[in-house]
Amino acid sequence: MPPSSPIAVPAGYAPAVALGYADPAGNLALVAEASPLPVQIVNDEAGTVPEPLAGSAGGTLLAGPFLPLPNTPVTLSLWGAWQGTVQLERAADSDAPRLPTTVAGGAWGRFTANACEPVWTESAPGAELYLAIAVTSGTLNYRLAQ
Repeated sequence: MPPSSPIAVPAGYAPAVALGYADPAGNLALVAEASPLPVQIVNDEAGTVPEPLAGSAGGTLLAGPFLPLPNTPVTLSLWGAWQGTVQLERAADSDAPRLPTTVAGGAWGRFTANACEPVWTESAPGAELYLAIAVTSGTLNYRLAQ
């Protein structure tokens, strides 16, 4: 524990700040050496990261499936000289229908230009991600990876 610092003039006081979180009962638990901030380590096993879904398209293509690890962000990279759309789609499993991803009922994961960003974090094991690609001109390069 660091040594305490004396309160010095001109202030004569120091504001106190504490960090807390909700414990299992929903009560405030202050972060301390005896009760550290709870964290979750996910996918700590080597070699479990799926192969990226990568390629290029010059027309209409359904790329996938990509089987993401649960609780790990999925990053989509799009680059090249192209025009068209790319839509991230999800299926709950291999027998489920593919559906466009949404947030609060609005479109999500729909791109019309080059991008590189996290697009999804899956919570259900066995879910599949796809890219519905419709390039109207040029060549699109894509990579979906964790």
